[in-house]
Amino acid sequence: MSLLSEFKDFAVKGNVVDMAVGIIVGGAFGKIVSSFVADVVMPPLGMLMGGVNFTDLAVVLKDAQGETAAVAIKYGAFLQTVFDFLIVAFAIFMAVKAMNTMKRLRESEEAAAPPPAPPEPSAEQKLLTEIRDLLARR
Repeated sequence: MSLLSEFKDFAVKGNVVDMAVGIIVGGAFGKIVSSFVADVVMPPLGMLMGGVNFTDLAVVLKDAQGETAAVAIKYGAFLQTVFDFLIVAFAIFMAVKAMNTMKRLRESEEAAAPPPAPPEPSAEQKLLTEIRDLLARR
């Protein structure tokens, strides 16, 4: 099998397309969560902590000199990213939990359902049954 045909088989399969869609939607969801954390969650939290903007929190190792930028450890930006991650992880956890619950409900409904009734015998089977019963009575 040639490399090109192998790649075509790989790229056309449905699970590759599903994965691509998941990555694109996940990226968009990440942007929404980042905005939610940065624009909705962090401002009130910063206000409660005395007007602190978390993204500005940093430890300056070396002050700026002339056109050289300061060297700093920006732990506020790191905290922002950690909050983003926690919210995304929690949202994914809740989605998976809901899907597992629905799956368990469906499985329990299928298990609790009465077994299907046996199919109605065909005309030929009914006739053979009558013949057998007549012969048994003789």
